[in-house]
Amino acid sequence: MPALLIICGIVVGVLAAFAGVGGGIVMVPLMIFLGKSHTQAVGTSFLAILIISVASLFFHNKLNNVVYDWGVYLGAGGVVGAFAGARLNAMVSQAQFQKIFGVFIVVMGLYLIFKK
Repeated sequence: MPALLIICGIVVGVLAAFAGVGGGIVMVPLMIFLGKSHTQAVGTSFLAILIISVASLFFHNKLNNVVYDWGVYLGAGGVVGAFAGARLNAMVSQAQFQKIFGVFIVVMGLYLIFKK
């Protein structure tokens, strides 16, 4: 199991540093597939994302790719959203979560494909 999780971490690290993709898109479904509840999958993904984000920030900073004031503003709003999202996550069933998450991924994928 640790080898699979490390491989997943490598994939997420590449996606996060390359495209700014949140690792949860890969990690959450994987952890649910491996038997974790949706609440555990989301919570655990944030620990991994924190570690990956710090590394990605370090490397993007070296390339002068960081707009700090925007990042701080987005982060401040994200703190409020994180509180609300964690509460909401705890209120939905596993089945509801999987449907909501799946629709979100499909809609975002279609947007990226058809965006001009």
